[in-house]
Amino acid sequence: MAVSAACTRSCSTPWRRVAELPLFPLRTVLFPGGLLPLRIFEPRYVDMVGRCMREGGEFGVSCLRTGNETGPAGQLASVGSAARIVDFSQLPEGLLGLMCRGTRRFRLLGSRTQADGLRIGEVEWLPQLPPVAVPAEHQALVPILQGVLAQLGELAAHLEPHWDEAGWVADRLAEFLPLERESQQQLLEMDDPLERLGLLAPLVDTAGADVLPGN
Repeated sequence: MAVSAACTRSCSTPWRRVAELPLFPLRTVLFPGGLLPLRIFEPRYVDMVGRCMREGGEFGVSCLRTGNETGPAGQLASVGSAARIVDFSQLPEGLLGLMCRGTRRFRLLGSRTQADGLRIGEVEWLPQLPPVAVPAEHQALVPILQGVLAQLGELAAHLEPHWDEAGWVADRLAEFLPLERESQQQLLEMDDPLERLGLLAPLVDTAGADVLPGN
């Protein structure tokens, strides 16, 4: 099946929504709303990116549990995030530079590999829950996170801040705190944003946020 079909094919049932999505296996965990810079050079991904840019489609980012990023993909985490390209540039040596942003979570039900090596996943979109406000006991985290993101400079222009939403704040903390990938993956798989925020809050030194990068 062509990549274009993989980017667009979906079906609905009364209890779930299933789609086919081209996959980009990485040794990283992407959260909805998070930024993902990429350097593209493999033909399978150059073709995938070109198709997504022309059609406004998404691709899936799944964390590699085994294997490497440039060879045949190994075992993938069961939950990942879709990504949308928000900016691109031509880099030296013919590389394509991308800035992508996470959009929504999915559960990987299965996958197949095309002749060009591109992996196509059958994914089930996970529920997008209504936004939940940051509770009073965690409000001190917001200005700390604002200070950290201010250091991103022009990169921050690609973010879509939701400072009053517990899920958005929790996801940004999960990205910036020095956590192991396995811990980040466990956080991504949690549905309750207040639970995620409650687990992350004790890791932040609210007096100075010394554990966050740039401090």
